Amino acid sequence: MESLLVSTGVVALAEIGDKTQLLAFILAARFKKPAPIILGILTATLINHGLAGALGAWITSVVSPHIMRWALGLSFLTMAAWTLIPDKIEDEETQVAQRLGIFGATFVTFFLAEMGDKTQLATVALAAHYAAPIMVIAGTTLGMLIADVPAVFIGNNFAAKIPMKLVHGIAAAIFAAMGVLTLIGADKLLTS
Repeated sequence: MESLLVSTGVVALAEIGDKTQLLAFILAARFKKPAPIILGILTATLINHGLAGALGAWITSVVSPHIMRWALGLSFLTMAAWTLIPDKIEDEETQVAQRLGIFGATFVTFFLAEMGDKTQLATVALAAHYAAPIMVIAGTTLGMLIADVPAVFIGNNFAAKIPMKLVHGIAAAIFAAMGVLTLIGADKLLTS
């Protein structure tokens, strides 16, 4: 259960102000039909994070626990720093194939936007850390929806009122704490 809750919380916080949340705002403004946008976000996230979770699970099967601890600890610290860097949306991500329909355009743009994004990499690291990829994938997908679905409904006006630096600071602090705890081996102390 911890893997689900941590994955949900970390990704929901990290996603606020992320390029995929900005993409949700843009798609909602462009298409004005929430249902196919939300379904596109859900489908793209499940597939993208499913692949990331599978990669995280595979990594734990081929890398020694000692090396894994260092790699995960450093990955979490890197994600903490990356979370503090504001995302900008790239033009080509908003110009994808209008002929695909609302669901198709949302699916393709979200899937591509998530490739190599911090939340995808967080999914890999969390799946490797917790060795519970299904719970992590469920959590990271839920975290994406918690951040992105309101963006579809409320748009840019509300986003301007969210204290982005504070939210990013909290997400970065969580990633940093996970990194430090992993590096010092506190995860073994907590599970003993």
